[in-house]
Amino acid sequence: MKKVAAILAVVVLVVSLVSLVFAADAKMGTIKAVDAKAGTVVFSADGAADVTLKADKSVDLSKLKAGEKVEASIEKDMLMGVKAAKKKAAVGC
Repeated sequence: MKKVAAILAVVVLVVSLVSLVFAADAKMGTIKAVDAKAGTVVFSADGAADVTLKADKSVDLSKLKAGEKVEASIEKDMLMGVKAAKKKAAVGC
């Protein structure tokens, strides 16, 4: 019984790690430019250099504007999704 439990635990651990590897990386940043014809977006993650990303077919480039703060889902050099950045709540009295 202990062997079965140990094997099950290892399988769950491996599946968890594999899912993390294939997950898209979400980054906060700013849209610098949008080229709808080429299907590309220039994105600047907070604290990082500008990068040109190819937009996935599911991304509606007509809704993106330069200067917009967003949370971008990025997989390798592909923009998989974009949503408006969440504003931080005020802290204090």
